[in-house]
Amino acid sequence: MGNREDLLAGAKRCLIEKGYSRTTARDIANASGVSLAGIGYHFKSKEALMNEALFEAMREWGDDLAATLMADVQPDATPLERFETAWDRVVESFTRLRPLWLTQFELLGQIDHLPEVREQLVQATGEARLGLAELFEGVELGGDPERERLAGALYQALLTGFLSQWLLDPAGALSGREVVTALRSFTS
Repeated sequence: MGNREDLLAGAKRCLIEKGYSRTTARDIANASGVSLAGIGYHFKSKEALMNEALFEAMREWGDDLAATLMADVQPDATPLERFETAWDRVVESFTRLRPLWLTQFELLGQIDHLPEVREQLVQATGEARLGLAELFEGVELGGDPERERLAGALYQALLTGFLSQWLLDPAGALSGREVVTALRSFTS
């Protein structure tokens, strides 16, 4: 790896270990083995590096989740069976990536003071919605944009809400089966 890649890897480690706002440029330099000057040279600022590290970590989570779901979901699964399997994988990722999720919630609390992060989150949110519609519901992208938008926004709202509950009380996190049972109660 080169210095740029080392800095990104170090910043991702710092995100997980210290969070976004508590990470210093020196922390990143120490974690990456690259000089402080390397941050400015490759990224212009610590914030730009941290933002890129955060969004790269989120993309990696999405790719990992997609690969897991493609292996676990049966092709002939009903939408609710697909949802149950997907939801269980998402909850597993909560456990594995708790520091990343905490960092995202930390940033949401500061979003009015971080216009660059807000802009990137808005763009990432649109992409995430499409990915969630595809993962949870098997929506084939490019077919019905309005259905994709609505399904993705719903799954994102569920994900964010359940994630906030899980961060507070992991033992009380709902399984895929429990979420499907709750959803059925609304439609019967």
